[in-house]
Amino acid sequence: MKGQWPVRPIGPTVPSMYLDKRVQDDTDYGLNVFKPMAEACTKWLKGKASKSVVYVSFGSLASLDAEGMAELAWGLKMTGKYFLWVVRASEESKLPKDFINETSEKGLIVSWCPQLEVLAGKSIGCFVTHCGWNSTLEALSLGVPMVGMPQWTDQPTNAKYVTDVWKMGSKLNQMRRG
Repeated sequence: MKGQWPVRPIGPTVPSMYLDKRVQDDTDYGLNVFKPMAEACTKWLKGKASKSVVYVSFGSLASLDAEGMAELAWGLKMTGKYFLWVVRASEESKLPKDFINETSEKGLIVSWCPQLEVLAGKSIGCFVTHCGWNSTLEALSLGVPMVGMPQWTDQPTNAKYVTDVWKMGSKLNQMRRG
């Protein structure tokens, strides 16, 4: 896009390649907060059947506590489905002991991935997300159903729209502890 017009977009915009395909080389935002493990993700997803993979990512800021990570981890295992889970390096210690080894046949855990490319793949059947605006917009644009686990700021509102207005997913209610 920057080669077409001398203006800069304000806010998140999904690159043309994933929408109208009018600008063929407009495939990404031009920056990543973390180094994506692109090759590992795309190679692993390549052999998976259509809509057979649960993709899980909570963006660059949202996080779960250790108990929430454990609940999600064992829940993913219990589904018996393939899953691709983005767990930032700073969050990895919260994963249950032996979880990665116990799920290596069905799951791939990476520190970051090219989310647009992943969501655009045919193998993704569901996106478990924090419902941050960028993630929500990307999933909506690509027609991927979502399971919202909103944490803070705009995320609860986005999750409500995903569930009640756009009918593109469901929202998990947070457990009350204590």
